[in-house]
Amino acid sequence: MTEIIIDKRYCGPPNSGNGGYVCGRLARHIPGAAEVTLRAPPPLDTSLDAIATGDGAWELRDGAKVVATGRAAGLELARVETASFEEACAAELLTPVKPHEHPLPTCFVCGPARAKGDGLRIFAGPLGRHSRNAVLAASWTPDPTLAADDGLVADEFLWSALDCPTGYACNYNQESDGFDKAPLLLGRMSARIEARPRPGERCIITAWSTGRDGRKRTAEAAAHDEGGRLLAVARATWIEVQREVQLGR
Repeated sequence: MTEIIIDKRYCGPPNSGNGGYVCGRLARHIPGAAEVTLRAPPPLDTSLDAIATGDGAWELRDGAKVVATGRAAGLELARVETASFEEACAAELLTPVKPHEHPLPTCFVCGPARAKGDGLRIFAGPLGRHSRNAVLAASWTPDPTLAADDGLVADEFLWSALDCPTGYACNYNQESDGFDKAPLLLGRMSARIEARPRPGERCIITAWSTGRDGRKRTAEAAAHDEGGRLLAVARATWIEVQREVQLGR
């Protein structure tokens, strides 16, 4: 059993942890690609227990409540979208989530109210050159505070960086170039990390929708460095919820 505390810096909604970050923290215990399912809003500044449950599976518990479950899972994407750093910078200027309309402005990953170096400030927007497949992209230059003991960006921040862009992709409508403002929460995320960048290295995040089924929306994402090296891929399932649920009220 290992103690995990989700610092308030890593919030998604104001009173709970960013989904990608929490998934990445639990996935530390799982070798290789992992799938993590969020069962309840991850509380902030609270001692949580990461517990092995057998067959390589893990649970994250808040007392008796299961917050998340994780297991090893193969992850192969049918396609992996790429973009240049310049294209990603241009795309983020077209982000469909404007700062004054952002539903979660203090989100660690995509919150516009977070200062540079505090939040990741990843603002995915559409790549204009993709005429058939709607792909969103954003630039990301990891801050030194994201480094693990070996000097490379810690795994959980790659999970984080791939999280919110998939949510943006789920709500982006290419045909209308519009954005569905339905409140979403991350329900499940799988990721496979191929390589980890150093802080200060310029990275590109791409994300694209893969489908909808009732309240469920799915998307995939990839992270590359500026030279085109694949860093990580992810698949995410988001759930449409009421606004009060999204805010944890």
